[in-house]
Amino acid sequence: MSALNGLYQDVYQAITTHKTIIIIPHQRPDGDCLGSAIGLKDIIQTSFPDKHVYAIGEETGYLKFLGSLDVIEDEVFKDACVIAVDTANQERMADPRYTLGKTLIKIDHHINIDSYGDIEIVDTSSPAAAQMIMDFYTANQPHLSMSPSGAQALFTGILTDTGRFKYDGVSERTFLAVAALYQNGLDPKPVYAALEVMSEALIRFKGYVLLNYQKTEHGVAYIKITKALCDEFNVSTEEASSLVNELSHFEDAPIWVLFNEYEDEKVVRARIRSKGPNISITANAFNGGGHAKASGANLGTWDVADQLLTALNEVASTYKSEEK
Repeated sequence: MSALNGLYQDVYQAITTHKTIIIIPHQRPDGDCLGSAIGLKDIIQTSFPDKHVYAIGEETGYLKFLGSLDVIEDEVFKDACVIAVDTANQERMADPRYTLGKTLIKIDHHINIDSYGDIEIVDTSSPAAAQMIMDFYTANQPHLSMSPSGAQALFTGILTDTGRFKYDGVSERTFLAVAALYQNGLDPKPVYAALEVMSEALIRFKGYVLLNYQKTEHGVAYIKITKALCDEFNVSTEEASSLVNELSHFEDAPIWVLFNEYEDEKVVRARIRSKGPNISITANAFNGGGHAKASGANLGTWDVADQLLTALNEVASTYKSEEK
């Protein structure tokens, strides 16, 4: 951490020298993405009440308990410090106007496939971008503070991106970060309550997934979800995608994939997970990326989805052979 502390202090200095701070997460946001953005906004706003601080981008229904994002005009970007969180490449930035700012900062924990920013902090050892925001917070004590709602947002980010502390990368640092959130007034009960609730429609759809998943020859479990299927069950694309880990429980399936047809773009995307083999290399080959055991890919068509399945089947076969 000592090597990164200097960069986190550089971020603090950049914040102090700008009157306006704009935080941008990635497109199709998840819990870590929005938790990081809203949590960082809270830290800056609480610590510097005279500054104008905005978190902008897309909202996701199941995360509305964290609060609403801001809507701003182009002129707000003038002379602003723009901070991109949890966003590996510029193409995936939730708002293309990030180029209008004066200073650009990148804070991310994915493999660095697109180097950008006047200040760039990439920590692939961190299991969540929200944990990196806590590293920023700790590195600049005693100058920073946060409210209980900010602590709640950052806890949501850490909790969701670590699979409730089950995934690789969770360490002493993770739990020290959570301990600091408790010290800042964290009440985790509303977070668990919000994340555990499901509509009856989504519960019925979960039953469909468990009854209709398939497996490849070497144990890649998968489900293909079309727009028509989502319409039939009255669930959104994001709600359907949230069920990816329902396919994680099979003993003989080291990799699982949820394919989803996005209604707004009519393209197919994949959420890929693993309990052993590295899937990020394969995801990168299919216009995607992420972590060794949690990645995504932008596929475009169902034919390309089948090509990805073939490639992942080979990964699973090699992994099982090496395990013997």
